Amino acid sequence: QVQLVESGGGLVQAGGSLRLSCAASGRTFSSYAMGWFRQAPGKEREFVAAINWSNGRTDYAASVTGRFTISRDNAKNTVSLQMNSLKPEDTAIYYCAAKRFPGSTTTSGTYGYWGQGTQVTVSS
Repeated sequence: QVQLVESGGGLVQAGGSLRLSCAASGRTFSSYAMGWFRQAPGKEREFVAAINWSNGRTDYAASVTGRFTISRDNAKNTVSLQMNSLKPEDTAIYYCAAKRFPGSTTTSGTYGYWGQGTQVTVSS
């Protein structure tokens, strides 16, 4: 049983920054990787970024490369997403997810645990 809780969402102007955090807890917590996904109204859920829990290796969607940075604190079981140079098209609900087993880190269906999401809104 793993619980993921996102925080840090809000309303910002285009070009601004926002930092999201995800705290993981629960009985016998174990994770191969953690990732961030987002879903805008009327659109498919899409991969944003992922990080290997133990070694810190990262992957990013092309749309956010150079603007977003994912990081983790292994001791605190926390993963963060620093978002800079935000654009209106970044507006979405952002979800934290945990992946228990090796495999593709960019496919949402391979993640076993999900947070409830946090809203990010970027105004023009």
